[in-house]
Amino acid sequence: MPTELAIYGGPTAIKSDPGDIFDWPIITSEDEEAVLKILRSGKMSGLDVTLQFEEEFAEFHGVKYALAVNNGTASIHSAMFGCGVGIGDEVICQSPTLWASALPAFGLGATVVFADIDPHTLTLDPIDVERKITDRTKVIVAVHYFGHPTDMDSIMDIANRHGIKVLEDVSHSHGGLYKGRLVGTIGHVGAMSVMSEKALAVGEGGFLVTDDREIYERAVAFGHYERTGWMAHLVKHRVEHPDLKPFAGVPLGGFKFRMHQLSSALGRGQLKHYRDRMEEIQMSMNYFWDQLENVPGLRPHRPTEDSGSTMGGWYSPHGLYFPEEMGGISVQKFCEAVRAEGAMTNPGMSDLLHPHPVLNDADIYGHGKPTRIANSVRDLRQPQGSLPESERMANRVYSIPWFKHFRPEIIKEHAEAFKKVADNAAALEE
Repeated sequence: MPTELAIYGGPTAIKSDPGDIFDWPIITSEDEEAVLKILRSGKMSGLDVTLQFEEEFAEFHGVKYALAVNNGTASIHSAMFGCGVGIGDEVICQSPTLWASALPAFGLGATVVFADIDPHTLTLDPIDVERKITDRTKVIVAVHYFGHPTDMDSIMDIANRHGIKVLEDVSHSHGGLYKGRLVGTIGHVGAMSVMSEKALAVGEGGFLVTDDREIYERAVAFGHYERTGWMAHLVKHRVEHPDLKPFAGVPLGGFKFRMHQLSSALGRGQLKHYRDRMEEIQMSMNYFWDQLENVPGLRPHRPTEDSGSTMGGWYSPHGLYFPEEMGGISVQKFCEAVRAEGAMTNPGMSDLLHPHPVLNDADIYGHGKPTRIANSVRDLRQPQGSLPESERMANRVYSIPWFKHFRPEIIKEHAEAFKKVADNAAALEE
């Protein structure tokens, strides 16, 4: 039995204290004072600071409208309603993603159809997206999964030819670029979580960004009664659409989606420094992958250098695993050995949604049949085996450390843990 690998008693690859290299978000005295100011003012449920945050968020993205909400799920829910999703409509999404990318469709009387993914990007495969389009398709949800931009040129071409809206889920890719354009601004609307674990972290909250006035106004009318009622005089972009104005003062969706002003106050400071912090993260993460270049069995999950695309803040970074180059050793065993070396890693990706019982069996609203097909003219449930690439890649993906500071010595040490295990894969036993 070899002694080189720590899993078999050898010395660990990582010996240095990482310090604060993984700490996130970065909270400064400026952030603390901004939050304390809200607490002292008693305006925690107000709107003034949130409106300031929205203006700054819109400017950051170069769009006309930004709407702050209480969480990322609400942003997607609002965006779907903004796009006109309703009874009997279909929304196309990928299966490996958080449930929030897809399930808000159920609350609008619509359903979800899952398309397969590209095995290199882990995002929607445009060819399969077009296969899944019917006369009921209303929206394509383009998830920039694990920070990697979706092939937006192809998705937008398909959407425009079929008269379909595109909703970008930016929850993993704040500040990322697709061919030089900021993700979230390419489709008809962008939606995202900005919870405390995201790359842009404000505590708890979400955002919708768009240049489409109708989408924006519908999203406001759906979950922001105060903006059409008692706080309307504070709002710059008021709801003016004749189909929406008669319902002022009561949210059409029956929801209260207002962002808490403590999050808004924290968010303004985080956004102010985000570009600089994001650049340091990108430098750090790319340096990590550069250390593993040409290591058999391991491939980076990132755009090519000359693509004009970036990973933004690299939320939840992952790598691609090729067991056939590792003597057939499973990604689970590989990760176990890397953890023994002192590096953080876990196998797999988000649970696949298409075979989940909630997507196939659950009668959520008492329809008398599964909610997924309650308003459909056909049974569009997708069992195991229906999305081959999504299912195959579930065992070919692993997480990597998320470095927040550029400290080459520490990053190199962590990369060495992965390389050491890969170089000695033949010694591993399942």
